[in-house]
Amino acid sequence: MNSQDIKNGSCIRLDGRLYFCVEFLHVKPGKGNTFMRTKLKDVVDGRVIERRFNIGEKLEDVRVERRPYQFLYSEGGDDIFMNQETFEQIPIAKELVTGAPFMKEGDVVEVVSDASTETVLYAEMPTKTVLKITYTEPGIKGDTATNTLKPATVETGATVRVPLFINEGDLIEVDTRDGSYVSRAKA
Repeated sequence: MNSQDIKNGSCIRLDGRLYFCVEFLHVKPGKGNTFMRTKLKDVVDGRVIERRFNIGEKLEDVRVERRPYQFLYSEGGDDIFMNQETFEQIPIAKELVTGAPFMKEGDVVEVVSDASTETVLYAEMPTKTVLKITYTEPGIKGDTATNTLKPATVETGATVRVPLFINEGDLIEVDTRDGSYVSRAKA
């Protein structure tokens, strides 16, 4: 793969690590050679690095596959998932699953794996999920004027900060990237 072929979502191997391109810019300065300015996200630890590549520089392209897997249950430090197409079950370490505290049985996640080695790189929950409140302090009717938040425990055991008017048993939408309350959900 040549450096000018980098696009958002491209996966490359650099210094023995895998990176996804999250941002790229083709730069043609007034003087000098054209180059690519990129922001690359490390697949393993999520760190973002900035890197410049000269046009025509050769990079090692990594072919990745994205497949839907259904979460079945947790066992030790792993979560067990089932491939939606082959029904094969695989364990994935909890730290490789983004949004894991908000995952309940039956949720479908997107598993990204290296196509050449079949190694799971990471699993990603959908951006938003609907969860039921299992415990929170009782809400006060009409208390919607302020932006005050209170802690609430959802069905997965995670704690989410919610507005005062949310009660036990309510369904809420949660952003799985940062665990923030999005809105009330309808049953």
